[in-house]
Amino acid sequence: MSRPVRLLARPEVGALVAALAIFLFFLAVAPAFRSAGSLFTVLYQSSTIGIVAVGVGLLMIGGEFDLSAGVIVTSAGLVNSLFCWYFGVNLWVGALLSLVFCLAVGFLNGWLVMRTGIPSFLITLGTFFVLQGVNLGVTKLVTGSVSSSDISDIDGFFSLQSVFASSFGIGDVTVWTTVLWWILFVALASWILQRARAGNWIYAVGGAAESARAVGVPVVRTKISLFVAVSFLGWFVGMHNLYRFNTLQAGNGVGNEFLYIIAAVVGGTLLTGGFGNAIGVAIGAFIFGMTSLGIVYAGWDPNWFRAFLGVMLLLAVLVNHYARRWGSR
Repeated sequence: MSRPVRLLARPEVGALVAALAIFLFFLAVAPAFRSAGSLFTVLYQSSTIGIVAVGVGLLMIGGEFDLSAGVIVTSAGLVNSLFCWYFGVNLWVGALLSLVFCLAVGFLNGWLVMRTGIPSFLITLGTFFVLQGVNLGVTKLVTGSVSSSDISDIDGFFSLQSVFASSFGIGDVTVWTTVLWWILFVALASWILQRARAGNWIYAVGGAAESARAVGVPVVRTKISLFVAVSFLGWFVGMHNLYRFNTLQAGNGVGNEFLYIIAAVVGGTLLTGGFGNAIGVAIGAFIFGMTSLGIVYAGWDPNWFRAFLGVMLLLAVLVNHYARRWGSR
């Protein structure tokens, strides 16, 4: 196979071409898009989706889905906020409790999928509804409303804010540390997929789980670990949201699970599993960030954003399908 054909068969190439086209388009039609500040705002917007999308992409490469990934971000922040506000304890205690809660949800999702054989789509859809209901019910029970109370006066707030929701300036540009965390998580995921034995396991269980089990791949452990990774990254973004805004709406996060999946698919990850990489997922999240803010900078009706996402998803699926068929020839 020639080098150009091999290049076209890589999962991130189609997403990279699309990202360049969208970037040049908004440079042309939206003057506000051309400043350095706008670029870093796009990167920040991309990072809040891209961090969880990294885990969702790995899970999809492993052949599974997690529809609770969006709502667990809100659950993570609410567990931390409500527990510490109600009992008056240090926020670090609540953050660790929230982490344990999220990891337990991820483990339960993975365990149920592997134990029962029920598709992960259905298992995690059930988890989605449970978490959504608990978020709203418990928040209203504790605070009397559907939003958490301001936690900025509780001990540990500023130290946790410096970890999860800090920023620094470079000239007139504000850089949020979530962008740096996003880059770190993408680099780690890329290393795992390309250099570590666990990466081979992820591709194997996503491509042919029974064949992988026959050659000694720990299928159950690998898939459960992927669900746990999604929940961990959801916890991380939940901590960012809480410590940036001090309070949370209990209904937030619903629908974001589709944005994570779209970022992965636009980035070249196959819905059938066994194919994709973290760089492609990151490019897919960057396309999301450019589109969501580029439409605003251009002065267009933001209601068109969802339609654009649908078009991008369809085009990505078609491009990936035909690129793989061409590469396989």
